[in-house]
Amino acid sequence: MKIAEYIANTIDRLPKGYVFTYEDFMEEVKSKEAAIKSLNRLVASGKISKLSKGKYYKPEKTVFGTLAPTQYQVVKDLLESDSKVIGYLTGLSIYSELGLTTQVSNTIQIGKNEVRPSFKRDRYTISFVRQRNTITRENIPLLQLLDAARYIKRIPDITIADACRRLKELISDLSDREEKTIVRLSQKYPPSTRALLGAVLESLGRETYINSIKKTLNPITKYKLKGAANILPTAENWNIK
Repeated sequence: MKIAEYIANTIDRLPKGYVFTYEDFMEEVKSKEAAIKSLNRLVASGKISKLSKGKYYKPEKTVFGTLAPTQYQVVKDLLESDSKVIGYLTGLSIYSELGLTTQVSNTIQIGKNEVRPSFKRDRYTISFVRQRNTITRENIPLLQLLDAARYIKRIPDITIADACRRLKELISDLSDREEKTIVRLSQKYPPSTRALLGAVLESLGRETYINSIKKTLNPITKYKLKGAANILPTAENWNIK
């Protein structure tokens, strides 16, 4: 089978919106130059689209136009390496999924242990936030919740009170095991994040692990979260004003 035919047939089997590079074909195609040339021909023909240098995707065409790949597809090379998790999506895209905002952004934020400067990829700006906990598939949803608590003042299109209400709903759904884990993970977040988590847990009557949070906090430090006390009756116990 010719190189061009093999690549075209392989792409036919890929889901729409899937992002790939020439490296995905190198097991069968031994020539990098030949693979890139075939991919660029497919771009010219309109069968595939180019996301950024060396990155392509299979477009999904609708009556409203061509859909862009999901944010996960756009940055998946920054989230996994050799099937190992090395980062996770956070920021506005996740806050929207969590029901904390309706706004969307052309910035994709990624949590990683080792950060790098922001850069552009297609229409997106890719930025990074340092995550001091080990990142695993299991704890990513908990890290996303903690990120939302950490940056609660920056979440657009929602009041702090409503954000606290939504966080309370989300945290109330955690299992005992997840609650224990999120308390452990919070130890590597700023004191204000730990205080908010403690207030949420106490207001839910889930007090099993809150002492381990409280003993890490300075008893005279105040945390300004206007409106939080309207939703969290225990806010004052955590110096949240």
